[in-house]
Amino acid sequence: MIEAVVFDLDGVLLDTEQVWDEVRERLAAERGGRYDAKAQRAMMGMSSPEWSRYMNEVVGIPDPPEEINAEVVRRLLVRYRERLPLLPGAVETVERLARRWPLAVASSSNRELIEEFLSVSGLRTCFRAWVSSEEVPRGKPAPDVFLEAARRLGVPPQRCTAIEDSANGLRAAKAAAMRVVAVPNVHYPPPPDVLALADAVVGSPAELSDAVVSGAAA
Repeated sequence: MIEAVVFDLDGVLLDTEQVWDEVRERLAAERGGRYDAKAQRAMMGMSSPEWSRYMNEVVGIPDPPEEINAEVVRRLLVRYRERLPLLPGAVETVERLARRWPLAVASSSNRELIEEFLSVSGLRTCFRAWVSSEEVPRGKPAPDVFLEAARRLGVPPQRCTAIEDSANGLRAAKAAAMRVVAVPNVHYPPPPDVLALADAVVGSPAELSDAVVSGAAA
């Protein structure tokens, strides 16, 4: 029986995967780095310590990783405050599911960005816990952030449903032994073999019915 729901953030509730990509690519261009599709794929799901170190060591930005991290977050916060890119149906779906289950966010986004989302969207009271992968030892595809979200909710991971969009996110949720519902990212869709890890697949947040989340639709 499902007792809680754990949401990824970027690509599930916010249409932001490409925004992250744009911000990092521009910073790399300004600092003389070498940003390409391989770098984008490699960093999806990484925690902030992991991707900022990658941008320093692999992309070739000479700034220290902590400065890279701070500058990317600063630019993203500017974008979020101009217009929070909520996906259609995200707010209504979270509010509806929160009436039945305790909810958490388990995201690769920095804690500051999660807090900004919760404040601007008006959804803070719908979530009982939120975890950034910068707070756990490993980012996705490791299961750490999902396991910590389940711990904070006080629910065994096997009784949680994870909502994910990306390849590394799906791998992480599966490794955490959660029920996995995929909302495939339209900009960076997961490959078929990874999508096959999901217990259910929907086209948008609005399609996350109680039956899909609980497994009753199966």
